[in-house]
This record gives sequence, C-alpha cells and structure tokens, in this order.
Amino acid sequence: MRAVRGLLALLLAVAGALFGGTAPASAHAALIGSDPGQGTVVDKAPTQITLTFSEKVALSDNSLRVLDPKGQRVDTGKASNLSGTMYGVPVRSGLPRGTYTVTYQVVSADSHPVSGAFTFSVGAPSTTTVSVSGRSAGGGVVGWLYGFARYVSYAGFIVLIGGAAFVLACWQRGAGVRAVQRLVASGWVALTSATLALLLLRGSYTGSGKVSDIFDLSLIGQVLQTKAGAALVSRLLLLAAGALFIAVLFGAYVKQDAGGDEADGVQASDGDGEASGTGGSARSDASVKGSGGSARAADSNGSNGSNDEPASGDDAADLAAEKRDLTFGLAIGGTVVASGLAATWAMAEHASTGIQTGLAMPVDVLHLLAVALWLGGLATLLVALYRAPSIETAAVRRFSRIAFGSVVTLAATGVYQSWRQLGSWSALTGTTYGQLLLVKVGLVAVVVGIAWISRRWSAQLVDAPAVVARRTPEKRRATVAAKVSAQSGARTENGSPEAASGANGNSGSSDKDGEPEVSGADDGGSGSAASGTSGRSERAAQLARQRAAMAAARARRIRDADPVRAGLRRSVLAEAAVAIVVLAVTTALTTTEPGRTEETARAATASASASPRSGPLSLKIPFDTGGQDGKGTVQVALDPARVGGNEMQVYVTRPNGRAFDVPEVKVAFTLVAKSIGPLPVVPDRIATGHWSSNGVQIPMAGDWQIAVTVRTSDIDQVTVNKNAKIG
Repeated sequence: MRAVRGLLALLLAVAGALFGGTAPASAHAALIGSDPGQGTVVDKAPTQITLTFSEKVALSDNSLRVLDPKGQRVDTGKASNLSGTMYGVPVRSGLPRGTYTVTYQVVSADSHPVSGAFTFSVGAPSTTTVSVSGRSAGGGVVGWLYGFARYVSYAGFIVLIGGAAFVLACWQRGAGVRAVQRLVASGWVALTSATLALLLLRGSYTGSGKVSDIFDLSLIGQVLQTKAGAALVSRLLLLAAGALFIAVLFGAYVKQDAGGDEADGVQASDGDGEASGTGGSARSDASVKGSGGSARAADSNGSNGSNDEPASGDDAADLAAEKRDLTFGLAIGGTVVASGLAATWAMAEHASTGIQTGLAMPVDVLHLLAVALWLGGLATLLVALYRAPSIETAAVRRFSRIAFGSVVTLAATGVYQSWRQLGSWSALTGTTYGQLLLVKVGLVAVVVGIAWISRRWSAQLVDAPAVVARRTPEKRRATVAAKVSAQSGARTENGSPEAASGANGNSGSSDKDGEPEVSGADDGGSGSAASGTSGRSERAAQLARQRAAMAAARARRIRDADPVRAGLRRSVLAEAAVAIVVLAVTTALTTTEPGRTEETARAATASASASPRSGPLSLKIPFDTGGQDGKGTVQVALDPARVGGNEMQVYVTRPNGRAFDVPEVKVAFTLVAKSIGPLPVVPDRIATGHWSSNGVQIPMAGDWQIAVTVRTSDIDQVTVNKNAKIG
C-alpha cells in the first residue's frame, strides 16, 4: 500500500510540474501572412485588414480588432472568412496617419486557442498607447486548470478502459475483487469529472481567460455549438453507457461467476480480509455477502441454507454457457464504448486537421486504445499484485501477450502520427514538438525495457496455494449460525421471543427433540433467554472477525514470501512510475504546436523579416544594346510590391532624360532561393517610353531577381537585371 501511495504522489508531482510552471499552451494554427504586413508603412490607408493562418480557424464577435494610436477601435464590421484560410475585417475609410494595432484571438481547427497582435503604420510610424506584449490565449489560472483537467481525463480513460479490459480478457475472477472494482470505478469518476470541468472551462479558456467566466451560461452555450463542445458532450453520453457497463461487469457478471465458484468453494478477496462477490464475503461484522453465495437462515426442516454439494453437470454447463454469452456481450459493448470515447479525442484534436484526416482519425483511435490496454492493464495488474491475495499465473501471462500487441500497435501508429505532425527530419530536433516526441520515445523505450524484465519474472511465476480458497461446509455452517444468532438476538430485544425460539434450531439452543429450552414462562425467564442469545451472537461475531483477520494475515504472508511475485511487483511498479511520466509528456504534446506548423510559421516570419522595405518599389537600371542610339535607362515601378496582385509601370528614357520610343519591353521575375520562375510579364504600351501591366502576381515574399529585356531595333536588344525584396 505504501508503494501505491508513492505512485499517487509521483502522479501529482508530475502533473504539478507539467502544468504549474509552463507557459500557456502553444497554438496549433499560426499566422503566416497579413495585409498590411507586420511593421509595414503604407502610403494609402487600407479599407480592410486581412490575416492568413496556416489552417482554418473559428471566429467570434471580437476575434479581430484594429486599434488606433489612442487605443480606440477603428474596425467597423464583423470578421469573416474571405477564402480558404484568409480572414478579414473592414475598417473606417480614410484612416489618419499613425501606427495601428491589429489583435486577433481565434480557435484553431484542432480546438486550441490562438492569439497575437502586430502593428502597421499609415504614412509614417507614430507613438501608440496600445501594448502588444503578453497577449496570449490559454494562460493563467484557467489555462492551468484546463491543462490539469486534460491530464486527468487521459488518466481516467486509461484506467477505465485498461482495467475493464484486463478483467474481461485476462482475469475474470478479478471482477469480484474490491480493489479492482474501486480502481475501474475511480477511472470512470475521474474521466467524467474532468470532462465536466473541461466543458465549464472551455469558454473562458478560449476567450477572456477569467475565472469569473467559468460559469457564464452564455459562454457554455457557445461552447456547445463548437466541435470541441460536441466532442465533450458525446463523451459524457458515452460515459453514461460506460456506467451501465461497469454495473453489469461488477454486478450481474459477478453473479454469473458465483455459481461456478460456489461449486468449487472459491472466494475472492482484496487482501484486507474482505472478500467480494464470487462465493460470499467474510466481513468483520460476520455478515455473509455476495451475489451467488449469500447464506440464508435455516428453513422449517432445519436446513442450514448452504449448498454443500457441488452443482450438477447440467447446471454447471448452463452456468458456463450463460457466462460465455455475458462475457461476449460485455466485450462487444465495451469495445463500442471504448472506441467511441477514443473518437471524442480524435475528432477534436490533432487528427481532425491537417493532411490525411480520413486516415489520421482511425489511427488516433487505435493509438489511444493501445495506450489504454497497455498502461491501464498495467495499473490493474499492479493493484492485483499489491492488494489481492493472489492472481493466477495464466492471467499475468495473458496480459503480457496483450501488452506486447499493444506496444506493437503503438509503434506503428506512433510512426505515422510523427510523420504527419513533423513532416521533416529537421522538425524532429528543431521544434518543440519534435523535442518532446524524442523525450516520449526515450521514456517508452525505458518502459519497454522494464516490461522485458517483468516478462522474465512472469515466466518464473507459479500459482500459489489457495489458503483462503476453500469454503467448507463446516465453515458455512458456522457462518450461518453466527448470522442467525445475531438475528435471533435482535428479534428478542425487540420483544419477539417467538422469533428467537423459531431460529434456535440452527443456533444450537434447542433440545434433542427440537423443542426450545425456554418456553417463555415469566419475565425473568424471557430476559435470561434474551441475554444468553445476545451473548452468543457477540461471541460468534468476535470469532468471525478473528478468523477473517487471521485468514487475511495468512494470505498476505504467503503473498509477500514469494520472491518471484515480489520481483514482479517491483518491476510492474517501476513500469507504472515511468508510464505516469509518459502520460504527462503525451498530454504536453497534445497542447504543443506540431512541428510541421511551427516550421511553416517560422518560414513565413523569416520571409517577412527578410524584407524590411515597404510601399511601392522603384528600380532604375541602365542598359546598352550596343547599336547606334542604344543607350538608356529603364525604370520599373511595382505597387504595392507585396505578395499577390501588383501594378507595374515601366519607363524607358534616353541618357538626356527624354522618353525613349523603343519597339519592345519584356519583364521577368525569378525567386532563385525557391526555384520559382522566371515568371514572364509582357506589359502594354501606353505612350512613348511608357509601358504598363496590371495584376502582376508575386506568389511569395523574398529576394526577387527582376530581369528587363529592351529591344531598340530589329537586331539590337539586351537583358538587364537587378534584385529587390518584394513582399
């Protein structure tokens, strides 16, 4: 028990370290472009502000705001999706000169909040009272609570699904062990509580971040209309079905198991002197409890209420068939519920956005189920080794095979998910997501190594003798007698000596002819009979408590004396400790921006920082075609010289500055760094020495090479070029 408490302390410590000292959750959508661009100075005031993200985002009423230098809003309409991943908000026409601040707070397609701010200037930069630092969504107390609730929800899912699967697939007798029942039920409670908390916290988490908004009903209503809200509500509905599953597993299923166990006289215990379910329970109050093994008072023919003879062959076969049918039904129902619960994460997290979503979501469900079968089964095995008097060798070896299959599934699905989220080898070491993934892979390797040691212990494991297993007829008669004596004493104290007299056939207080020794003569005689009966019931209860305590102590001594089981307990405990850290890192991964998105955003930022110039571009390039009257200057003007459509003007002049009437001018754009181009543009002649072209498309920002071909005669022409930063 001390080891289990230590494991719980480790779980809380890891959760505190993970969520107590971290920054707000990283967003999974990144701003990769805007118009006007960040830090740019434009000559003409814009009428609309556009932002482009790496993936689709969800907008609210105040998702996009534009503030003037005094902090007053100048946006005039509701933000909307313009096309694809581009969003915009209109602003007042004729904005005065100065620096303006654009703030955004949206929700990415994988349900994580995204926020930030940038500035642009009209005419010339100016001072502004708006601060753009510290604007981040998902932080503060609400962010911490939301992160902790996510961790608890994952842990609850693993314990619930893994524990139930362990009982059904590996150790069906464990359904009657109280410690296992409490473990699985605690997983259900943890997952349900965490889901309700996430539903309440979500509105504030993606919005203001204020604690006071947690119970805002209007925010909760908005959450229910989102993809994340639908996933949480679906999870709650599936948990209601999960509650029914648990009730059947630990109720009707134990009753089915009781018939065969009663025939064998087997009794399951949790190691504390309290047996549960299978054949009855020896409790400290001397009551006999269980679905199929509860003792009853003797009937009028003197029966002691216990079935001393094993069940007949036909009855045993019927019970076995009923149990198989119930096991099959529970397995099907449990698989449906478990898959549905896993899908509530897949439909709202990383797998629901990006590339190959149709394949990614089923793979994510398999990944989550494999984690639950492995780590949840490991937790149940740990509880069984520490809290149950014994666990069959076959059960341990069955789990070993299931765990191996789960690890193989984890490896296959994990490789696919890693490729999908990273996209390149550089992202594995150059992004936060990749670095966390490497940590997770290392921890999983440690767990697999410890599991190999556990597998070696399992190979040496042999079944221990069942010292508390036999419930002989003598023990059943003694237990029934104790219960009947207690009931008789209670009836006598309530003024019903006849009821006590009727029960004395089983309590041993009648003569050989079956007539009661006390016939109810006077008040003194009646009181003496009640006193004697009460004394016998107290002694029987005391003896029952002593026997239960001795049996539990004997079971613990035998359990702890086995060196193989002790070694297996230690290795499984070590596995569970490292698995807790793995779960923490996994939770951190789900709140970290994928490497593929991070690299895309980094490239966009680098392109923006590589082009410090803003506004229209004008280049003057001298040329010489080599022929007579072949010298001059060509001027190329590009407006606004940003990504997208631009207007280009070309002017050709003689050395004396007069317009040069040349027969042909051609322009080509090439981005050498990205192997884009040349992109040819043939402008139209407007006047002598003046050429123009509208809608010149620049696909991305960068250091572009602009090549101009000038022909001065039928045979004289030259191509000159110059580099310029565009975008």
